[in-house]
Amino acid sequence: MNTKITISDLLAEKRQNRRIVAVSCYDYTTAKLISQTSVQMVVVGDSAAQAMLGFDSTLPATMDFMVAITAAVRRGAPNVYLVADMPFLSYQVSKSEAVRNAGRFVVEAGAQMIKIEASGAYLDTIKAVSDADMAVMAHIGIRPQTISKIGRLKAEATTAEMALELIALAEQMIQAGASALLIEGTAAEVAEIITNRCELPVISCGSGPGCDGQILIAPDILGLTQGPGPKFTKSYSSLADDTIGAFNNYSKEIKSGIFPDKAHSYHMKAGEFEKLQELLKGKL
Repeated sequence: MNTKITISDLLAEKRQNRRIVAVSCYDYTTAKLISQTSVQMVVVGDSAAQAMLGFDSTLPATMDFMVAITAAVRRGAPNVYLVADMPFLSYQVSKSEAVRNAGRFVVEAGAQMIKIEASGAYLDTIKAVSDADMAVMAHIGIRPQTISKIGRLKAEATTAEMALELIALAEQMIQAGASALLIEGTAAEVAEIITNRCELPVISCGSGPGCDGQILIAPDILGLTQGPGPKFTKSYSSLADDTIGAFNNYSKEIKSGIFPDKAHSYHMKAGEFEKLQELLKGKL
């Protein structure tokens, strides 16, 4: 991609009924590979706390950590539309702190949109960040940052009453100034209704095929994660097995003395080794 993707491009995709492809990515190396594909959007999610750091929830992700990895992804994928994820306690304390932290992502990391896990309690926060001239992606449906409060994450809007509440919430987010929605773990029928009622891009994370775009985390796409994941994930490779095999082959070659060989080593200039030997003799 030679031209940086903008929010205008994403809106055009929506209006022309073309699907938006998004990936959640956390590092420079993976981002650089993504930038060579047709993926249009990268979200640097606080799920990095789990995928990169090994925590059992997203809560330990800090602002400094998220800014650092978002900047790394920007360097790896300079032309892909970049969304930064506000971690736990980066926007809950006050609206002014939310705006300040959102601004860090824009100024320090080159983010083009700020994602906020949002209930009705954060409509004013969405508005404050939007009013500060930053595009906001309101994340509704399953919100992983609520795990300590609700204990277990489960599919959202699976009853008519819950569906009405989520549809109303989506409309409130848009009225508050959201520039896009991300709907996670929500009944597909409801996510499609929201998408059809909304003029803004709607990205599905496990919310069925009826949204404007889809997102999965890069480790799942690559098959790097082991064990069962959420129902909605799908692997398009099996790099975990390949990676284990590569490390085992590396270990075997070192133990057997095959690696490193002459071709993978630096050497002295011609005649210098003999000169060194003569110099060493004079010191004995």
